Amino acid sequence: MSQKLILLGILLTSIFANAQVGGQYAYQFLNLTTSPRMAALGGKNITNYDYDPTQALVNPASINSEMDNHLSVNYVNYIGDVNYGSAAYAYLWDRRTQVLHTGVTYVNYGSFDGYDEQGNPTNSFSGGEVAFSLGHARNIAFTDFYIGGNLKLISSTLEQYSSFGIAVDIGVMYVYKDWDLNISGVVRNVGTQIKPYDGIYEPLPLEVILGISQTLMNVPLRWHLTFENMQVWNIAFENPNRDQPDLEGNITTENINFIDNIFRHTILGIELFPDKGFNLRLGYNFRRGEELRIIEKRAFAGLSAGFSVKFNELRLSYTYAKYSSAAASSYFGLMLNLQ
Repeated sequence: MSQKLILLGILLTSIFANAQVGGQYAYQFLNLTTSPRMAALGGKNITNYDYDPTQALVNPASINSEMDNHLSVNYVNYIGDVNYGSAAYAYLWDRRTQVLHTGVTYVNYGSFDGYDEQGNPTNSFSGGEVAFSLGHARNIAFTDFYIGGNLKLISSTLEQYSSFGIAVDIGVMYVYKDWDLNISGVVRNVGTQIKPYDGIYEPLPLEVILGISQTLMNVPLRWHLTFENMQVWNIAFENPNRDQPDLEGNITTENINFIDNIFRHTILGIELFPDKGFNLRLGYNFRRGEELRIIEKRAFAGLSAGFSVKFNELRLSYTYAKYSSAAASSYFGLMLNLQ
């Protein structure tokens, strides 16, 4: 049974191996970072297997009984006037550890001034998108593998145009408790538009993520290694602002090699005191750091840091993520144990 499931995951990955990154898809908000914890660990993380129900919005294989009756609410003060957030809740509905998970993710793009073709002002307008999800995970019998899925209903309104879509996430996780080691893979946003914006159907932002994490023995530290956007290998691009002219007028363009591409997929994160009431988190997103780096100026692009504090049944989280010298975001999270 487990061999068939692994083969199915490989086939799903290969089917969508030609997908591209950014700017070509509807519902791009589906790949936004959903919580302060995830943001602090570099923006993408799929290997936490614990009490946090927000984790299941990205990887449904992480749904487990420790999430029972936990409610998580998150808010992000994003770039400009854009704000978005998420909420997640899990419930254990029988003694056979059958856990149902539900969640919502939304984004509000703010208000815009409208103009016609001649530049005359018209009515102001706004835009927003929302996705509702229902998820479940099961242990593959007699193994340490877990498989889960999310079903997502998506609604989007941009000015006078609206769209409706449906998608699924499929995740597989290996949890080896003796080493406190988790290995996982997720195929996200496999779906379609049911109603397009203006008669033209657009693809969804499919993403394949792989990850591994482990808590060190005798050290209160958990390290995370994540590989994002694995549906396409070459995600790097040559930046013309980094062209180097010589005295004879010859121009040397930026050289993107194999190692550069490896790092563009890589995210590193560490979590201090992962099982305690107080956590410190730090992450670095290599692709964000390289693409938003300013030449000859230290801007700390790609870095993120945060913490969480637990008060009885309440846990507060905060993360600060740096994009460039001109842009950063603050992430706020509140988790309640309703038992």
